[in-house]
Amino acid sequence: MTITLDGLQNFRDLGGLPLATGGSVRSGVLYRSEGLIGLTDAGVADLSASPIGVIVDFRTPMEQASAPDRLPADRAVEVVELSVLEGALTGAAGAAAQADGPVDTGMAKQILATLPRLGELYVQMLEHGAPAFAEAARRIAAPGLRQSLQDPVSDSHPAGVLVHCTAGKDRTGVAVALILDAVGVDRDAVVADYAVSERNLAGPWADRMLAGIEQMGAPLTPELRELVTGTPPAAIEQALAWLDEHGGAAAYLQSGGLTDAELGALRTRLAG
Repeated sequence: MTITLDGLQNFRDLGGLPLATGGSVRSGVLYRSEGLIGLTDAGVADLSASPIGVIVDFRTPMEQASAPDRLPADRAVEVVELSVLEGALTGAAGAAAQADGPVDTGMAKQILATLPRLGELYVQMLEHGAPAFAEAARRIAAPGLRQSLQDPVSDSHPAGVLVHCTAGKDRTGVAVALILDAVGVDRDAVVADYAVSERNLAGPWADRMLAGIEQMGAPLTPELRELVTGTPPAAIEQALAWLDEHGGAAAYLQSGGLTDAELGALRTRLAG
């Protein structure tokens, strides 16, 4: 079943991506997008009617407060907050673009001056983010809706999982590439899916984020434009190469706490 969420530019189902050994990723299991503040009323209704029952949010508390997700009120959706600090630049830009008061441009310039290139940023995410990425993989492996926060997640109510950050390109891009690689998706397809985000985000969304950077008082260099709005294949390839050098994607997830059984369940859920 193909679904769309009205108001989102970078939403997609990862189903159909080819596996290296043949076959493809199952549809209706794993979705990715930008933050859900952009959902229209129709988009919220779309989400309510969709198979999505678990939302994994990689944004920081500041990003969540400045751009809260719109969620359906007519059914339960479990939200799993897994803050990953690296990659929060687009959230900061968005906050600046939406700010009613003055922006601390001095601090903003200091932060922006020390930012790495995208590929380096992704490696930093991987160096510090194994527990968060492993927890995201765990939720995909065994999704389910909790009746209360005390109830364990089970497989009794299978539900699609949507992962997102602010743009849906960096923290989400690394998480998705990592998980797809761990279950055996063709490497070229992993890179191609990552690269799609730049085209999806072009136009009003990218213009708004770049305006936020300008409001911070930083010059829009080509490197900064790429960092905020780009998804060059070389960046995710650098992250995947780092994983290869450190035992591979599956071993990385296990280093973050994913068990052998959970890794097997992840592969079953996504690859069959």
